[in-house]
Amino acid sequence: MFKRMQAFALLFVSLVAFPWLANAVELPDFTTLVEKNNTAVVNISTSQKIAASEHPQLPEGLDIPEGTPLDEFMKRYFGEGGPGAPGGGGGQGDGGQPSEVKSLGSGFIISADGYVLTNHHVVKDADEIVVRLQDRRELVAKVVGTDKRSDIALLKIDATGLPVLNIGSSENLKVGAWVLAIGSPFGFDHSVTAGIVSAKGRSLPSDNYVPFIQTDVAINPGNSGGPLFNMDGQVVGVNSQIYSRTGGSMGISFAIPIEVAMKVVEQLKTSGHVARGWLGVQIQDVTRELAESFGMKKPQGALVSKVLPKSPAEAAGLQVGDIITDYNKQEIVSSSSLPPLVGATKIGDSAALKLIRQGQSKEVQVKIGTLPDEDEAVAVAPEPEGKEVNRLGLSVSNLSAEQREQLEVKQNGVLIHEVKPGPAFDAGLRRGDVILRIQDQAIKDAKQFNEVVKGLPKGKSIAMLVQRHGGTQFLALKLKD
Repeated sequence: MFKRMQAFALLFVSLVAFPWLANAVELPDFTTLVEKNNTAVVNISTSQKIAASEHPQLPEGLDIPEGTPLDEFMKRYFGEGGPGAPGGGGGQGDGGQPSEVKSLGSGFIISADGYVLTNHHVVKDADEIVVRLQDRRELVAKVVGTDKRSDIALLKIDATGLPVLNIGSSENLKVGAWVLAIGSPFGFDHSVTAGIVSAKGRSLPSDNYVPFIQTDVAINPGNSGGPLFNMDGQVVGVNSQIYSRTGGSMGISFAIPIEVAMKVVEQLKTSGHVARGWLGVQIQDVTRELAESFGMKKPQGALVSKVLPKSPAEAAGLQVGDIITDYNKQEIVSSSSLPPLVGATKIGDSAALKLIRQGQSKEVQVKIGTLPDEDEAVAVAPEPEGKEVNRLGLSVSNLSAEQREQLEVKQNGVLIHEVKPGPAFDAGLRRGDVILRIQDQAIKDAKQFNEVVKGLPKGKSIAMLVQRHGGTQFLALKLKD
């Protein structure tokens, strides 16, 4: 009896002295959330007929351990040999005949009359899409529309009275909050995984217009397109991507905010495609060194490295070297913050920009245009040519008319032929780059460039505007004392 009283007293004192112990054992209960929402999550399977020569291959160097879930997944959908292997659906060993490739994903019902939300990459190029409901019904779906930039697709199945998920908001979602995913990883229908929000507003290199929600929820092949829930049972995101070296979950997954997805859905329903706002600039982050070169107290904002011709930015008078710090009264901390805001702006509306130009604050009004279709500019690398090396470790020459046409440089600029170890190499300059400007001074020819270089101060960061592969960016270099 005395020992029990001692134990009770010790527990009481511990809870009073360390109240967090009381909460440490109160882990969330997801059972009610899952029971209410499981029926509106669907399995999506697709099939595509392709020629043997077009069959997907596994990435070089990817080693999938035998017997693992990913190995079973690949065998299930590509055969024993995997993609491109004999008997693996790759057409090898079958006389080169066209073959059928299957893939798997998830989705969820957003209206009782059969609209289903999923990822673009889940249904891309599919010849047939089959949606399987929890009651085991399998219905062929039609594609209402897809949007590659946001990785959202809207499907329609012929059914009524379907269960529907409650669409929430990710704006009030806090880092550290619990979230839950339901999907079909490796083909295991209605699997539930949970975790926390790791970060918000993540920008990925291939998805500038989506401020992703990063979580540590276990997401694997087959989860794509499934819903991400908050603890109130509301959908706050669409699971889209994982960061992985093995093809399986490594605790870093990304979801599309539900607000972004539903705006895409609205446009796909009405017009079948998505139109986004467009400013018409190439931007980059302001590093500590660049901030120093521009006389800024701290690195922030979106640095304009190129103003595209016939763009809203050009019409509004934006210039290379401008640093956009606010967009419609929203602070731009890093360059990745700007594209989602511009993309979400209604086409034709005016946007108020605050920027820093040559150390001075300035406000500009821009009438937002329509983002054009994706296209890539490819620059032709010039032939090397021996030139005198300057104190930066660079040899440069004037651009010929042919080189200007190939590299899409209308005026000014010098071409780098050689980069030796030194300040320029350390800053990231490489052969084939075109130097357009140093600080606020346009570079007209090689003679002027070398004169400017001679006068550069030591121990101070210098901003150099460089064009590479059709795009422009600022690089910061510093001459040692």
